[in-house]
Amino acid sequence: MAMLSLTSEQVTPYHRWPAGPKLLAVCIVTAVMFSAGSIILSGIACLLLFGLYAVPGRAFLREGVRGFRVLWPFLALIALWHGITGTPLAGVGVALQLLAAVGFANLVTMTSRLDDLADAVTRAASPLRRLGVRPHRFGLALALVVRFTPVLGARGAQLAEAWRARAPRRVGWQVLAPLALAAIDDADHVAEALRARGGIDASKE
Repeated sequence: MAMLSLTSEQVTPYHRWPAGPKLLAVCIVTAVMFSAGSIILSGIACLLLFGLYAVPGRAFLREGVRGFRVLWPFLALIALWHGITGTPLAGVGVALQLLAAVGFANLVTMTSRLDDLADAVTRAASPLRRLGVRPHRFGLALALVVRFTPVLGARGAQLAEAWRARAPRRVGWQVLAPLALAAIDDADHVAEALRARGGIDASKE
């Protein structure tokens, strides 16, 4: 299965920033936002995010907004659930948190080389080597997540289109099971490919 690179071809000032500090900033922002649980704070984070996307220009902003398409099925499920439970305000808060967290992470991946991101995570996890943990695997895991996120989003969009072509009702939770099965099948194929290539290079551990 093909893997996609999320690095933007639109050169921005963010590209010159090291991957490590950008990842750290995303972790801090999301941790504060989720721990506070404030709709106002989440809304401010979304506005800040929009401003960061807009600074490099309209082309970069449009490219960044396209990255949010993968969220629409999840946002629809959030709206459906909180509509049923009668907690729309809580649903708005969850949706804003999701938009901000994914948006900041998307901004980092758009402005960083995948190798730099993997190296930053590997270096951050290096102290765990004393506990018997292999840091290189953290970098590999990040690389796989970043590479396959757009693939999973495309699968979700295909399932949604198939649902709309065959059912008069809106897309709902029914697509989650086939989407999960597709993700498991892709993971199995990747594992087989890694084993066929000798697995993880022990020299990098």
